[in-house]
Amino acid sequence: MSNAIVLQALREAGRQPALPFEIALPNGGWLSFTHLLRLLPGRRLAGEAVWNGQKVFAKLFFGKDALRHGERERAGLAAVQAAALPTPAVRFAAAIADGGYLVLSEFLDGALALDEGKLPADDPQILQPAMALLGRLHAAGLIHQDLHPGNFLRHGDRLLLIDGDGVRSGASPAAQADNLALFLAQLTPDWDVRQGVLLQAYGRPVDAAALALAVDAARQHRLRHFLAKTVRDCSQFAVDRDFRRLAVVLREEQAALQPLLADPDAAVAAGRLLKDGGTCTVAAAEVAGRQLVIKRYNLKHWRHALSRAWRPSRAWHSWQAAHRLLFFGIATPLPLALIEERAGPLRGRAFLVAEHCPGDNLLETLDPAQEPLPAIGQALLRLFSTLHRLKISHGDLKATNLLWHAGRIVLIDLDALVQHRSERSFRRAWQRDRARLLRNWPGESPLVQWLDHALPAA
Repeated sequence: MSNAIVLQALREAGRQPALPFEIALPNGGWLSFTHLLRLLPGRRLAGEAVWNGQKVFAKLFFGKDALRHGERERAGLAAVQAAALPTPAVRFAAAIADGGYLVLSEFLDGALALDEGKLPADDPQILQPAMALLGRLHAAGLIHQDLHPGNFLRHGDRLLLIDGDGVRSGASPAAQADNLALFLAQLTPDWDVRQGVLLQAYGRPVDAAALALAVDAARQHRLRHFLAKTVRDCSQFAVDRDFRRLAVVLREEQAALQPLLADPDAAVAAGRLLKDGGTCTVAAAEVAGRQLVIKRYNLKHWRHALSRAWRPSRAWHSWQAAHRLLFFGIATPLPLALIEERAGPLRGRAFLVAEHCPGDNLLETLDPAQEPLPAIGQALLRLFSTLHRLKISHGDLKATNLLWHAGRIVLIDLDALVQHRSERSFRRAWQRDRARLLRNWPGESPLVQWLDHALPAA
C-alpha cells in the first residue's frame, strides 16, 4: 500500500487509526507501526514500531505542516545532543513520500515519564534531576516550549529529555526565566514552599520574587486552558452534543459508562438513595464493578426552571470545580461525566457522575473532646493553607463535606466552590467558610480551640 493511501487513512481515522500499518522509507525499506502511545488526531502519532528488525520509538507527522514540524523535531533533538544533554539516540529522521515526516529513535524498554504516577508533594528529590537537566538546557542557550514532567523520561538511573519539536535555540535570559516558570507551574501549589531545594538543583541565578509572579501567571493560564478542555472534545474528554442534550465524559471511561449516559434516570432509580431533596437527588450506584455517586439537579417548578435555563447548571459548575481542585492537587472524588438536558441554548435538569469516596466524614472521625490526631491535623493544615493561598472558598464547610481517606482530606459537594479574583471577596468568603467549619462542634471544645488557633486567620 502506498504512503499516500496510508497517510490519508490516518488523517481520516480520527482517534482510532487501524494498526498495524506500514510506511515506505526513502531508502527502499519499510517501517511497521505496531503500537500507539500518543496521538494528535489528523496531525501526528507516536508509538512502537519495527525498523530493520529492531524495535524503535517512531514519531510520524502526517497532517498540515508535517514537514515543518518534523524538521523542528529533528533539529530540536540534534540541538539537545550537540549540547551533550541526555536524549534518546535518533536512528532515522527524514521526509517520506506523499507528505509525511518520520523520526525514529531508540526504544527504551521500561522507561517512565515523570508524570506517570503521582509526584509526592513531600519529596522534592524526585524532581531535582529534572531541575538539574533544565539548568543544563538553559546554560546551553536552549529552551523547551512544551516543558512538562511528561517530557522527562526516566530509564534506569538516567533522566532524558524528549520531544525535540519544542526545543528552541538562542533563548534570551528572559525567555529562560519564563521557561523555568512554565515548568514549575506544572507542579501543584504544594511544591511552591519547597522551591528552594528545586532551584538549588537548577543551579542558575534566579530572581525569586519575579519567578513567583511568573509561576502564578503561567499556572493561571494553564488552568484556563485546562478548564476549557473539560467541556470540549479532545484526547481526555469525549463530548456528545445536540439540540436536546450535552454529555461530557472522560474518554477512557466512555465505554464503561455508556449505559448510564444513555439513561441516567434509570441509574439513579436503580441505585441506593443517599439524598432526595427538592433541588437535588443523590444516589450511589455500581457500574461495571465500580462504586459511583450520581447527583441529579432537579427543577422544582417552572419558575425555578426559568431561573436556571440561561445559566450554567450546578452540575456544570461542580464538574469544573472538581477539575479545578484536581488541577491544583487537592483531593476530591474523580468527576467522570456531566450530562445536561437542553432545548437549544436553554438548560434543564443536569447530572454529575463521580467516583465514590469510601472515607469517613470529619463529623464521625474527629472527637471534639481532643485535638485531631497528628496525621489528620497536618492534612487539615495543608488543605486549608493551600485553599487560602489559592483564594478558593468552598461555600458549605459542613464536616460531612470533608472526608478522611488514604491520608488526605477529600472535599465533596462543590456546588458553591469559588476561586476568587480579589483578596477582598475571598476574605469575606473565608470568614464564612471558617465560621461554618468551627460551628460543626461545640464552641469551647478542645477541637474547636485547636482549629481556631491553627487555621489561617479570618
